[in-house]
Amino acid sequence: MSNAVNNGVWSGTWVAERLGVELVGDDTLTGMLGLALRRNPKRAHLLVSHVLGKHVPQSPSVVHGHGLALGQRVRVLLGAEAAGAVVLGYAETATGLGHSVADGLGGAPYLHSTRRPVAGVAPAGGFEESHSHATSHLLLPEDPALLVGDGPLVLVDDEFSTGNTVLNTVRDLHARYPRRRYVVVALVDMRSAADAGRLEDFAREIGARVELVAAASGTVRLPDGVLEKGQELVARYEAESAAEGRTSAAGAPRPVPRFPAPLEGVAVTHPHHVRVDLGWPSGLPDGGRHGFTQAHRERLDAALPGMGARLAEAIPEGASRVLVLGCEELMYAPLRLARELEHLVPAEVRYSTTTRSPVLAVDDPGYAIRSRIVFPAHDDPADGPGERYAYNVAGAGFDAVVAVVDSVADTAALHAPGGLLATLAAHTPHVVLAVVPSYVPAPLYVPDLPEESPMLPEPLRGPAFSSYPPEEVGWLLQDLSDVTLEAPTEEREEAIQSGGAHYAESLPVEYQPSEQYQRLFHAALETSAARLAQAVGVVTETVVAERSPRPVLVSLARAGTPVGVLMRRWARYRHGLDLPHYAVSIVRGRGIDANALRWLAAHHDPRDVVFVDGWTGKGAITRELAAAIEEFEAAGGAAGFDPEIAVLADPGSCVRTYGTREDFLIPSACLNSTVSGLISRTVLRADLVGPDDFHGAKFYRELAGADVSVAFLDAVAARFDEVADAVAGAVKELLAADRTPTWEGWAAVERISEEYGIHDVNLVKPGVGETTRVLLRRVPWKILARAGAGADLDHVRLLAEQRGVPVEEVGELPYTCVGLIHPQYTRGATGADGRAVSV
Repeated sequence: MSNAVNNGVWSGTWVAERLGVELVGDDTLTGMLGLALRRNPKRAHLLVSHVLGKHVPQSPSVVHGHGLALGQRVRVLLGAEAAGAVVLGYAETATGLGHSVADGLGGAPYLHSTRRPVAGVAPAGGFEESHSHATSHLLLPEDPALLVGDGPLVLVDDEFSTGNTVLNTVRDLHARYPRRRYVVVALVDMRSAADAGRLEDFAREIGARVELVAAASGTVRLPDGVLEKGQELVARYEAESAAEGRTSAAGAPRPVPRFPAPLEGVAVTHPHHVRVDLGWPSGLPDGGRHGFTQAHRERLDAALPGMGARLAEAIPEGASRVLVLGCEELMYAPLRLARELEHLVPAEVRYSTTTRSPVLAVDDPGYAIRSRIVFPAHDDPADGPGERYAYNVAGAGFDAVVAVVDSVADTAALHAPGGLLATLAAHTPHVVLAVVPSYVPAPLYVPDLPEESPMLPEPLRGPAFSSYPPEEVGWLLQDLSDVTLEAPTEEREEAIQSGGAHYAESLPVEYQPSEQYQRLFHAALETSAARLAQAVGVVTETVVAERSPRPVLVSLARAGTPVGVLMRRWARYRHGLDLPHYAVSIVRGRGIDANALRWLAAHHDPRDVVFVDGWTGKGAITRELAAAIEEFEAAGGAAGFDPEIAVLADPGSCVRTYGTREDFLIPSACLNSTVSGLISRTVLRADLVGPDDFHGAKFYRELAGADVSVAFLDAVAARFDEVADAVAGAVKELLAADRTPTWEGWAAVERISEEYGIHDVNLVKPGVGETTRVLLRRVPWKILARAGAGADLDHVRLLAEQRGVPVEEVGELPYTCVGLIHPQYTRGATGADGRAVSV
């Protein structure tokens, strides 16, 4: 049963004669494939590979050799680009084939999809396989950066038929991590004439090169009604088998001869089997479920001779035919062990694996699945208990079967009566169990905190604190909602400029916009939502590509918080990632909340933290954050925080990570708490914030009727689909561009400060966002507007008119506008027209 042709009979004859199915191709194709019938409502026939090592026991050298040969062909095809290639295989059938292709490609990094969720490992993606018996695939790389990069991606499956699964995968991954080149690899290319041109059309659609490498090609011709006929045939044959009490399909138990007792050192742990300790290297992945690198490959190659020798000792003398049986997705480790055993014992060694795919078994030379053994699932599958199968094992004359499972599958169900081991023992005289430790990625970060570190509270979340849903953001703040902190604007400005108080020691009275101003906000949101969505997508993709594949978003409250929520939503939309998001306080002249940093370091790797803000003005907060992080580390705080801020807009050219450098209206700048989750700006006052406390803020529950926080987010997120292609193109250009900050905004602020006799750069607030803040909560002197600025300044002009502040057009200005705070404020100051400047 190891060849597609037995005694002159092709192993697809039985199906071809009864259903009219034709396998069209050369001798190579018919030598590799047979036919069987699925118990599957989606597809009647099954192409049974005789060189894959799944349904048909085959020489491990043949199985590994086919993968190696395909990998070597890909290596020649890619040339110099092969050095940057990553290989992705498909569960469950192609996990071993994909790994072998990676071997042939010169040891390329390898990852395979999986249908087994792993606790503590968040998916980096997933997809569906429409025709499969079990469709959901997960991608669970230990390092999601494995999928990031512009080197070729090589996708490996056992067959390429319609191409739907592979092309859907490429489309999804290309949207997240654009590449220039993809190579699809399969043992057989079985596309129909109708599907033949899809690959070229698809390549043009995504703007990338997509190539195909296959060992053989042909097609399957299916007559009309084949699905219904196949289902009827399966049902009838299984009913007849049950009625007649046939054993052929399941394989009749064979006589069990006695072999000598196991050698010393081989433990007899169960009447049905002996257990061998392989000596699997500690920390070595059992396969590609979480990624497999060249360093892993070198460790495995070094350990294989010793592991093979231990297995060889457990094979009884006189055994002439031995099967190494892998377990579902665990294909590569058993394959390599079988290949090692092939060189160490005089017996004929074969290799295959169990599967969850139900297939009809017919004991006929013209049928590819001659026998089937059935046993309960033993790896606690996510889809619940069910049957599992091993094909062409019963009745195949194996004197010994080596069952190789991972430790997750080494359960009571494996050892129970009726389990895999007992079922195998009914068909072979000698069963050997070898367990490979299931590799689970270690936590990426385990904080090393001093014993005296104070316990810090958990983040505040909505609806108890803020109007955002609790999953959108956690506030590393303390709730000061019951404290009166507001002061009249004039009093605050006088105290701030005289040095009598810091701006963070009190709060301005919350500006309540007029009906006219609210209409302006909604109009601005409608016209700028798509532009905002694109900037959100660009900055998020840049962060994922350059900073961390699973970033921890930490927004600077409160202007940065809506941006952090939108970035989180984009990551979920494009990548299926549920990113952590927190909001923290940073105060000019006082730095970032050090206790918030301590909390973050206790719960996340600082290297994954990305600080987020709405926009840059002159870059004061950028510099403030860098100085604060340096001070925090110098004081013994956790190292690794990157002080570079990611912003939606960087008109001041202060940072490298941004969505745009245009200075345009970000509607969230038009309002205060009512667009920021009803949270005030942050407060730092010695009598309210102790040394072990988070900075404070207020939750304005009473303003719920005017709250547009979630509406703002929803309006922007609704445009994600519309801008997805533009984002992909912009990110590609951005990642290749020189984004070194020029700090031209800071230079412009210094020039303006000098020209207007202000002599304090803190009173010069550049950009649409900062100018809006001046008009809402400071005492404005005048507004400088770039000549020709249009609708982006409608709300600024309206606020300026309401407050009696002149708007002066300026010819050369790197920003759309600049707000100037009154430089010599005293109580009772007035605007340019003599009216009081109070809000």
